[in-house]
Amino acid sequence: MVPARQDLIREGDRTETVYLVLSGFACCYKILPRGRRCISGLMVPGDFCDPRASILDEMDHSIATMTDCTVVEIPRQTMWRLIEDHPRIAHAVCWSMLVDGAVTREWLIGIARRLAPERMAHLFCELLLRLRAVGLAASNEYALPFTQSDLADMLGLTPIHVNRVLRDLRSRGLIVLSRRRLRILDEARLIAFCSFNPNYLHRIPVIDRISTEKAMNDY
Repeated sequence: MVPARQDLIREGDRTETVYLVLSGFACCYKILPRGRRCISGLMVPGDFCDPRASILDEMDHSIATMTDCTVVEIPRQTMWRLIEDHPRIAHAVCWSMLVDGAVTREWLIGIARRLAPERMAHLFCELLLRLRAVGLAASNEYALPFTQSDLADMLGLTPIHVNRVLRDLRSRGLIVLSRRRLRILDEARLIAFCSFNPNYLHRIPVIDRISTEKAMNDY
């Protein structure tokens, strides 16, 4: 178990380990001049924490827990052997990196072209599908254990703007956020509001996920 707000990998590190998140939320981030933080990606249970870390000589970003997390540490050499010996694992790792890139593109488009309420609604729709896929979204409700500063760092907003946007989405009857749980009142309306298209998530076929998990457990 790794406590919340702890770095797993820091920018500039040469890491010898790849992390797999079993529970909790983690993120990729960079610290900008004057101490400002930009979160460029989220990891939910079942996600690798950037498997490219097993290839790069030096990390160009940091990875940290956002909540208490359970993670598996996979040594670099073990990761390479798993990829070489198990085609299903190689496929899953490749898929993970491609989806990471697709999500990053979608976030970039959001910051560049979506209005703030649409940007936040889009993130909420994305998390709904990602958490639903791993059994962590009950109907249209899931844990959202992030502060307004966290959301600001994900969405390229200020915490004050985040507060205004949350009030706007509430006033439109789209969401309820209470005790760090988000309930989407009308999924179809929220999707339409932000023109959400889930194609960039490229959800992995169940047979590949099951085969990959079995191979890693057997290794």
